[in-house]
Amino acid sequence: MADIVIREVAPDLWTFSRPFALFGRIHLGGRSTAVKLSSGDVFVVASTPLSPETKETLDGLGPVKYIIGINSRHNMFLGEFKRAYPDAKLLAPAAVARFVDDKTLTFDGMWGRDAPETRYGFEEEIEACYFSEYLNKDVVFFHRASKTMITADLITNLPGIEQYSKSDAPGSRFPFYGPLGKPSGWLQSKMLASRVRDPEVMKVAAKTVAEWDWDRLIMAHGDVIESGGKQTWLEAFKAYL
Repeated sequence: MADIVIREVAPDLWTFSRPFALFGRIHLGGRSTAVKLSSGDVFVVASTPLSPETKETLDGLGPVKYIIGINSRHNMFLGEFKRAYPDAKLLAPAAVARFVDDKTLTFDGMWGRDAPETRYGFEEEIEACYFSEYLNKDVVFFHRASKTMITADLITNLPGIEQYSKSDAPGSRFPFYGPLGKPSGWLQSKMLASRVRDPEVMKVAAKTVAEWDWDRLIMAHGDVIESGGKQTWLEAFKAYL
């Protein structure tokens, strides 16, 4: 039985949630996210494998136009997505080039390399903000139509109950989590602070996200916050706001 949970969380907005254990031991869960644009093209944050179920769903949505590596570390599956969708634009932070295993990949755009005002074609519906001073060089996205923010490692909401709902792995029962895994918990505050190089530049990016009109929060690791996500973000990032 496939361990992936595929869900339309809002019109034209899909999540692909499955188990993932960092270093094979720390059960964080993983998630890809896809948006069907008004043009019919598909924008996909590719953070989990392109399983047969994932590909079938994406192909049913429309042609994949954008493949997104959302930060420097979420790069493991970019190659298989690009091989399946060779005509799609491959976009990621410039730091991905140092970490990605498939050195043959050619990127059509890179945050941190391209001029800040560069537009890649999806900006009428999805806005991006690059966190250049965060260790993993995350990019966050705001899907206007569904009032949803999509992020990777800047914030988590553990345990990932949905991500482990079809698995026998202990992800949703991992004793380390509880309050420690929540976005505004002291552990995440300490981890966030340790990963920020320049707090003043970080404040600019955090303020940009805080000014967007969004409610739902989709993270790579942990359960989606369907409502009240922005308030959760504001609390977690209060040191930078």
